[in-house]
Amino acid sequence: MTVEHLPASTTPETIREILVRDGCAVVDGLAAPEQLARFEAEMKPWLDATPLGPDDFSGRRTRRTGGLVARSATARELVMHPLVVGAVKQLLADATSIHLHLTQVIAIGPGEAAQPIHRDQWAFDFFPFPTGYEAQCNTIWALTDFTEENGATRVIPGSTTYEDKLQLGAEATEPAEMEAGSVLFYTGSLYHGGGANRSDAVRAGINITYARSWLRQEENQYLTVPREVARELDTPLLRMLGYARGAYALGYVDDLRDPIEMIRSEASETGLGQLERARQQLVSGTGGG
Repeated sequence: MTVEHLPASTTPETIREILVRDGCAVVDGLAAPEQLARFEAEMKPWLDATPLGPDDFSGRRTRRTGGLVARSATARELVMHPLVVGAVKQLLADATSIHLHLTQVIAIGPGEAAQPIHRDQWAFDFFPFPTGYEAQCNTIWALTDFTEENGATRVIPGSTTYEDKLQLGAEATEPAEMEAGSVLFYTGSLYHGGGANRSDAVRAGINITYARSWLRQEENQYLTVPREVARELDTPLLRMLGYARGAYALGYVDDLRDPIEMIRSEASETGLGQLERARQQLVSGTGGG
């Protein structure tokens, strides 16, 4: 099974359909070259200052630079891209709400070995989520072309239904090759890993991941994004960062206050968040976050 490619004109519903079937899909040409150039210029000081990884999983010749919302205005555009957010909400449609899970530039240097094949949802303490239940939805925006030679992410389409905690080799995978500006979508249950970089150039991608809002974020957005930066962000992005009640009751401040009140009091909402949506889920039995 190969990774299916879709045009930038595709719909969130189509992306969801393929993610449910295969666990991964590529949308070609979603970011314009000038948008990528702006992002790289904004992030260059941070990328240059990032040390190489400390272990085989992180990559000893790989740099992983986070904090993208705080450091890059262009990253904020990518985080809130309508097609991406729409597809995530389609995939996690039974969740009352979602939030940003992590942001990271992954720059795989020449000579890097292949990353062990894994599921990203293992970050949740290896909790055995039921087959077919997705905890998160991930994206990797290609800053450079992704080729088999330079370490394109390796995936196993259809592996969302495999048993958990399998130890799989690279021979079971295929490279998710794509041109710069394209986006790889993949679910938290997909077996995958960074490829070996056998080229003489860095393979760079922007990893932006979303999760059900009752799950803890991998990148702590409240500490990563300084308060003075958060005050300059618009309300939808603040909500995505986590300045909202997760599900309908999680994360409120003291006397049931809306967390966004800590940043922007005029955007505060009274009562518990998404309570009516939660009631509907309870009655329908759909469950969710």
